Amino acid sequence: MHIATLMLLGSGELGREFAIAAKRLGCRVVACDRYENAPAMQVSDAFEVFSMLDGKALRRAVEKHKPDVIIPEIEAIDTATVAKLESEGWRVAPSAKAVQLTMNRDGIREFAARELNLITSKYRFAESREEALAAVEYVGLPCVVKPVMSSSGKGQSTAKTAEEVGAAWDYAVANMRGDRPRVILEEFIAFDSEITLLTVATEAGVLFCSPIGHRQEAGDYRESWQPAAIPDEALLSARRQARKVVEALGGYGIFGVEFFIKGEQAIFSELSPRPHDTGMVTLITQFPNEFELHLRAVLGLPVPAIEHMRAGASAVILADRESIDFSFEGVAEALSRGRPGAPVDLRLFCKPNTLKNRRMGVALAGAKDVEDALATAKAAAAAVRIRYAE
Repeated sequence: MHIATLMLLGSGELGREFAIAAKRLGCRVVACDRYENAPAMQVSDAFEVFSMLDGKALRRAVEKHKPDVIIPEIEAIDTATVAKLESEGWRVAPSAKAVQLTMNRDGIREFAARELNLITSKYRFAESREEALAAVEYVGLPCVVKPVMSSSGKGQSTAKTAEEVGAAWDYAVANMRGDRPRVILEEFIAFDSEITLLTVATEAGVLFCSPIGHRQEAGDYRESWQPAAIPDEALLSARRQARKVVEALGGYGIFGVEFFIKGEQAIFSELSPRPHDTGMVTLITQFPNEFELHLRAVLGLPVPAIEHMRAGASAVILADRESIDFSFEGVAEALSRGRPGAPVDLRLFCKPNTLKNRRMGVALAGAKDVEDALATAKAAAAAVRIRYAE
């Protein structure tokens, strides 16, 4: 097999696990991010430091390393440059179209609702406080307010009254990425659960992982578990919609397609054309895991089947302050939570600094049922403590 050179645009914890999977299959990995010593850089063959929104720097990196595949790991990328590179013959995974439409929530939501007729909540976009207040007349109250461009739930809040919409607008704009003040206001759905349906587009067809349930707090995931218990009709609906959207976006790779589940209905929420943070649970529940699936799909390697081995859960390890001098305690205590048939593992991301509520690691637990796995993962995560230098 030709030794493929893969260029990661964004090198966080998801990129790190992908890079490890790629190295196991003999690939050369070039990790790019806006800061040095990012997690994936530590396990890659080469790295470049620049803002992914700097199109000229992005092009220089591509022309320098000549990757076989460019693999975006984050949303905040100069997508116009990515599309131009693809038009010149450089391969982008899954596709430049997928990257462009999912960089901002408005692109993928409009595509899903208007072009594909997927089931979505009511929504409106706003570019000012006044437009946000007017949008409420359509979506109703309470409503969810999010910046169209952000990551890990930053800037998301729920407005319960008209008076709270202005503050929600301010919070969304203050925490957005990019330079355009634009938010999405969504109808608040009293859903039963939220799921991520990892959907793999391969040369041989589309495959699905077992649905992953997750709990969010402040717009960011705190725990995830697999398999999520949802009605059969809702799962079939989610699969139909996920297949439709990934085939329309084109290319090969894994897509994290998020749905609200309400009764037997699956309501499309968001999509990421890359491994998903809630999907880290697959490191302990299935083979191949989401990173290996993405790699195989990108390289055109076979995926005969996705084997679900056990129920499992993940729970995040968060920092509570900003620091560049810190260490971890309680690792042995966390790992001691494992027992025969119910393994426990950790992923500490080796980020060079902490920030308040920054995800620094994740605890993984397997078990015979989701409830046991979730309780164990949360206990293991709580056992890991971040010690900050005085």
